[in-house]
Amino acid sequence: MLCCMPGVAFVPALLVTWSSAAFIISYVIAVLEGHVEPLVPYISDTGTKPPESGVFGFMINISALLGVITMCIRYLLIEKQNESSHFVKSSCNMFSLCIGLMGCFGMGIVATFQELAVPSVHDIGALVAFGSGVVYITLQSIISYKSCPQWNTYFVCHIRMAISVISCIAFIPMIVFASRISMTKIDWTPGEK
Repeated sequence: MLCCMPGVAFVPALLVTWSSAAFIISYVIAVLEGHVEPLVPYISDTGTKPPESGVFGFMINISALLGVITMCIRYLLIEKQNESSHFVKSSCNMFSLCIGLMGCFGMGIVATFQELAVPSVHDIGALVAFGSGVVYITLQSIISYKSCPQWNTYFVCHIRMAISVISCIAFIPMIVFASRISMTKIDWTPGEK
């Protein structure tokens, strides 16, 4: 089974490293090209115009693929642990995997459809990615608590749940503010709404 093979722990680390590099590299290119302001630009703005749009799209699609692999490994790991402990229903684990895969699909949409080229599709992809991500991390936190103390420590569970709570709290204003703003361009001039 893939999840029981030594060395698969590098996949989540690669996911975080690659995703961070995707945001940083596209940000640096966008700033150097003068396409965004250096101080805290909207993430999608750093992947809207060429040449950074190509880098952003390519790297985020690879991140989505790495996310799928990571989630499948987690799913298989829980299934293997569950064979001896029976701490969670297999259907709950499968539901969590499906929600996570939806989030990765949303990431692929965000990467493929630039913010200004096809804004409605980009926004739907972002909503699916972030919404599914929040649900996935919450379900994984619950599964972690159910596997204590045999397969997890309570410290790890508390950290996961704290990240889940922060994600949930951050998701609410994202929805509220995104629904109030109609973003149609990046460059603004003084006096514009």
